[in-house]
Amino acid sequence: MKRRIIFSAAMLAVVAAVAGCSALGRQIFQNPVVNLRDVRVTGVGLTGASLDVVLNVYNPNHYRLDLGRLTYQLNVEGTQLATGTYETSTSFAEGDTTMVRLPISLTYSGIGSAARQLMNSGAVNYTVRGDVGVRTPIGSYTVPYQSTGRYSAFGGNQRQ
Repeated sequence: MKRRIIFSAAMLAVVAAVAGCSALGRQIFQNPVVNLRDVRVTGVGLTGASLDVVLNVYNPNHYRLDLGRLTYQLNVEGTQLATGTYETSTSFAEGDTTMVRLPISLTYSGIGSAARQLMNSGAVNYTVRGDVGVRTPIGSYTVPYQSTGRYSAFGGNQRQ
């Protein structure tokens, strides 16, 4: 009986220590800052187009972050054009900004209204949002991001 009480007390102490470390780790972890850098049309073909969505990821922490998974959703003029998951093993040095390129393929059937808007006005509004999954020395975290901009057929990308 005495062993059982000691074992229970020891397990409770371990659980409390782990919970305390987790809370402390979350307090010293700063979310990476994700901003849209550019949207580039990299190809146009008979069935669709390919884009590169380029994100800047800034690591404000005093330790390296490892990016493992990045989800994205691309909306143009309020219409969802692409969603997906990008797996990578990119590292971000402390206090550094790293570019991450998301290659996205679109079919013309999915971009009808956005293409009409681009042809009529020469520009379209877009939003890129998703989550960044990072591994740190103190744990793994998932951080949401969202950026908006306007793509002009004549002037390229204008971030807002």
